[in-house]
Amino acid sequence: MHFFLTNKTHIPTMPSLLIIQLILSFLTLTTSQSTICRTSCGNIPIKYPFSIDDGCGSPYYRHILHCSDSQKLELRTPSGKYVVRNVSYADPHIVVTDPFMWACEDGENFRPTRPFSLDTSTRFKLSLQNEYIFFNCSEDNVIIQPKPMFCEHYPERCDSSCDSASYLCRHLPKCSFALSSSSCCSYHPKATESLRLMLKYCTSYASVYWRNVGAPQPYDQVPEYGIRVDFDIPVTTRCLQCQDPLKGGGTCGFDTESQSFMCLCKDGNSTTHCKDYDIARHNRKVHVIAGTVSGISAAGAFGIGAGIWYLKKVRAKAPVTCGVQTNENRLF
Repeated sequence: MHFFLTNKTHIPTMPSLLIIQLILSFLTLTTSQSTICRTSCGNIPIKYPFSIDDGCGSPYYRHILHCSDSQKLELRTPSGKYVVRNVSYADPHIVVTDPFMWACEDGENFRPTRPFSLDTSTRFKLSLQNEYIFFNCSEDNVIIQPKPMFCEHYPERCDSSCDSASYLCRHLPKCSFALSSSSCCSYHPKATESLRLMLKYCTSYASVYWRNVGAPQPYDQVPEYGIRVDFDIPVTTRCLQCQDPLKGGGTCGFDTESQSFMCLCKDGNSTTHCKDYDIARHNRKVHVIAGTVSGISAAGAFGIGAGIWYLKKVRAKAPVTCGVQTNENRLF
């Protein structure tokens, strides 16, 4: 059986392909801005200054949070990716889980571990509400002493000691009797570098943070496993104006090339707020992650109409080639 092209068949020329590309590009540029910045990952809300889409939120936290395919929010740090358990914006902090630290089910079986670290160039810092428990530390390299008594006799070395009489070692959260033959001491490292140095001489560690439960003191905090990381919320007048419902209720973002402020609105972008008169003049330069086509302007409709007219005109004049590529109809 032989196949051939009839008079009604036409291989598009290069100009017609360009017209089609222009039409598709226009449809992409008319994507609604309001659906680009996702507001949640799983059950965790994503609000300013964070984002999981480039160009949203504050540039200070760009590319730090990631929403996995399984809808788990992850924090990216130099030491790896860590699942985010929760985020608080009222008391700005996040709590992450370190899969390499000791857990109750491990018992006396201490797995290989590595220290958690933060990028010091970001606006994240380890919370003072964290307390670290270290197991089987070398007494030749680590000062392991009951702190009240040791600090009384050696106050100048108090901050460097690991407390063998700490409350957490005597009452491990959720598993007080998990350890019977391993040594334990607790320490408050002032930086992630201290945590790394401690793990050079200890078998493993666990991080416990004191979670506020709103009960009367001294029962207002309970210990839970996890690493609390505090963060700053950069508050600017432009962002407050952008978010103001009376001015359109936009989303604070930034230009992905210059990192300058952008107010992301339903109908476009602005350098001030959504009701600014020149909002349509600012085109977003970030990659569109999600969105729906919101509409086509008169100019866009004219462009599409002109493209269709051009295709019809070219098609009417197309030579009949019966499938043979010539200099007049070749694609490249």
